[in-house]
Amino acid sequence: MPVIEEISELLGEMTEWRRDLHAHPEIAFEEHRTAKFVADKLGEFGITVDQGLAKTGVVGTLVNGDGPSIGLRADMDALPMPEQTNLPYQSTIPGKMHACGHDGHTAMLLGAAKYLAASRKFQGTVQFIFQPAEEMAGGGRVMVEEGLFDKFPVDSVYGMHNWPNMPAGRLSIRAGLGMASAASFEITVRGIGSHAAAPHQGVDPILVGAQIVSALQSISSRVTNPIEGIVVSVTQFHAGDAINALPDTAVLKGTARSFAEDSEISIAGLIRRIAENTAKAHGATAEVDYQHLYPVLINAEEQSKIAENVARDVVGDDGIEAAYPPTMASEDFSFMLNARPGCFIRIGSGFFEKETYPLHNSKYDFNDQILPIGASFWARLVESQLIDKKLL
Repeated sequence: MPVIEEISELLGEMTEWRRDLHAHPEIAFEEHRTAKFVADKLGEFGITVDQGLAKTGVVGTLVNGDGPSIGLRADMDALPMPEQTNLPYQSTIPGKMHACGHDGHTAMLLGAAKYLAASRKFQGTVQFIFQPAEEMAGGGRVMVEEGLFDKFPVDSVYGMHNWPNMPAGRLSIRAGLGMASAASFEITVRGIGSHAAAPHQGVDPILVGAQIVSALQSISSRVTNPIEGIVVSVTQFHAGDAINALPDTAVLKGTARSFAEDSEISIAGLIRRIAENTAKAHGATAEVDYQHLYPVLINAEEQSKIAENVARDVVGDDGIEAAYPPTMASEDFSFMLNARPGCFIRIGSGFFEKETYPLHNSKYDFNDQILPIGASFWARLVESQLIDKKLL
């Protein structure tokens, strides 16, 4: 049972949808145009639409008789970064870009929705979940907290993400531990500003901040058990305005990841100890704000096996990529998996005919050729789990 013919015929239409969304990126909780686009399409397909969950979330409900229920999730938000692809459909919004392929995820799920609404080769209920604010903003958490699965009950839930470093169209499923937990931290170092020519008259927060950055690397290399898989990365350092003046403050921001959620949470104390004591040693002070964001993503064994079987139906044995190792990247789909059993699938999106850029790169582009494969996976998953007994 390869790619569904009716879905293959939707390639042109799905590509148009995807490129329209790509040209009009919207970041976390601002996906108003995107949400309207999705809601309008679902309405055209004859699917019941609900809007407003997590501010800009959209849920489409398709019922075809009594039976089990399944949730299919796609994320909709873009990233606050400039695009440098020079594509005909590149971002028209300065400083915003679909650099993670959420435009493609949305188009694939819309394609599956159109097919399922027309064919109805299933018995039960499908919830098409279009989630806002995946990019470190926790839209999945907000949807769950606002009653996603109370208002739209499901027996299981599935998500999918494109993976550029995997050949286009290949599918990979991993049962159990899949992605790390995530936290953010902000360290404010307070010193005493002075003339750059007379640093001894003040306390240099830039020097202190640099010492803190260096010391934080000892957490994963010397303080915690390496088996726990911990990463602490400082990703921003902001200080000063003039080239001849040392500022009063420096601000460091970054992220912490771990495969052991308890370990990631305990990192807060280690960061605070290192920052405060390093600053104190130099006559400065440091304040730490640590925010736990996403839990560890764990795929249920049963739903992972179901997903793998469906993947083999769609792409064949040769199209299955070996189960990917756990990654330090994080996903707020983990909140949905904590609420209902399910699985997160990777679909290869690497290009064959041109250079492939990684996720979150300013030159990244989604591979439109995988749209029918992803949509067919969703459709086959529904048809295999919500079996229409009339077709047996």
